[in-house]
Amino acid sequence: MAAGIRQKQVAEFIKRHFSTMLQQEGGYIYGVEPFVTVTSVKMTPDFSIAKIYLSIFNTENKQEVILEMEDNYVRLKQALAARVGKQLRRMPELQFYIDDTLDEMYRVEALFQKLEADNQLGKKEEEE
Repeated sequence: MAAGIRQKQVAEFIKRHFSTMLQQEGGYIYGVEPFVTVTSVKMTPDFSIAKIYLSIFNTENKQEVILEMEDNYVRLKQALAARVGKQLRRMPELQFYIDDTLDEMYRVEALFQKLEADNQLGKKEEEE
């Protein structure tokens, strides 16, 4: 079922504020090495849970960043509540997920480049 307009609005609102918060305070939570961005937020129909999808770069162990964020859950939720508390009736629970869409895209692109280098994609139209 498609998300309602209000769900999308609240999700975008949380995404914007959580992204800004991570830029300012993320280094204290997971260190300065990883680069973390919020790719999307999905709200449950009852607005009780915000599923936050994160793209994590510049580190091999992406799950460790998620674990650090879960260890600092109270701090993150309080900081977000301080930013959005007046606009939302109730602060949703936060759940963090790794968004590996870009990693998959790079992996597939590398496979295509390897196939092209091995000349396994067939002839190009100009060569025919």
